[in-house]
Amino acid sequence: MKILFRSIIAIAILVLIIGLYFAKSSASNFSDEHVFVYVSEGKDARTEILDQLENKNFIKNQSLFTLLADKLNAWKRVSTGRFEIRKGSSLLDIVRLFRNNKQEPIKLVINKLRTRANLAGLLGKKFRQDSLQDLQFLNSNDSLKKLDTDTNTVMALVIPDTYLLNWNLSIDKILDRLKDYANDFWSKDNRKEKAAKLGLTTLQVYTLASIVEEETNTQAEKGNVASVYYNRYKANMPLGADPTIRFALNDFTIKRVLSGHLQVPSPYNTYRNKGLPPGPICTPSQKTIDAVLDEPTTKYMYFVANSDFSGTHHFSETYQEHLDYAKKYQTALDAEMAKKANSTK
Repeated sequence: MKILFRSIIAIAILVLIIGLYFAKSSASNFSDEHVFVYVSEGKDARTEILDQLENKNFIKNQSLFTLLADKLNAWKRVSTGRFEIRKGSSLLDIVRLFRNNKQEPIKLVINKLRTRANLAGLLGKKFRQDSLQDLQFLNSNDSLKKLDTDTNTVMALVIPDTYLLNWNLSIDKILDRLKDYANDFWSKDNRKEKAAKLGLTTLQVYTLASIVEEETNTQAEKGNVASVYYNRYKANMPLGADPTIRFALNDFTIKRVLSGHLQVPSPYNTYRNKGLPPGPICTPSQKTIDAVLDEPTTKYMYFVANSDFSGTHHFSETYQEHLDYAKKYQTALDAEMAKKANSTK
């Protein structure tokens, strides 16, 4: 009897040792640095996780994993979200991942976006809601009311930057986070005070910055571009900004804005309407926003591209000076186009 008892104990210890070995050794069964497992809203977490692990063959010894997860009550705290399994993770590592509901946030990089559809498309690729649902929300003034914004101004909540957000966030929660970040942004570095000195709200600064962002990629001259539009705004002149026409037509392929384009009936048409448009035409960079806030005091009222096609501009105080620079640019452009035409013959 003693021999049998000792044999049973020995076998139990051996099984325990083997189990611990497999539980603590690498259980990943993929070549990438990591893989993701998703838990959808309203789904049973245990079933969905085990199905993904089995169907995609992410781990070795799934039966042992299931046993460990069940015994350690790993499913109780799991909520809707995205979970990262790293290469080399042990079964115990993976069990703890779910038991602790340790979700891996999404790295959301926002650069320049022009439209609500652009934002919806970006979010739809990253988060659980699809882009159509996101766009429906962004296009609904009723939905946006709770955020104290509307379809014209919602893009002003977006400060281009890198954000870490959970995969399970809905569009309204994402916008809440963006709004909090924007409020924090405006509260720093005396930005609200600088806007007030210009006689502008933060929304107006953002809107003006969006026009500057579309006008030039040269950071060094963004302040001068901003001063031109600010001077026109203070003089109660139409801003006459070509990028607003492209936005009004929703056609960003237009290279030269022609007289026919200027007839578009839209509050964003700054040739027909005085003042700033009702909202931004893109999401300007933080540097561009600061260029507007720190714009130099000038008497510039006009600007035109340099005739050397460097991407920079000539700035003018008088219309006649502007016409002279514009003529030089047009002459250079005609010569360049003729040169290209001859080279294709």
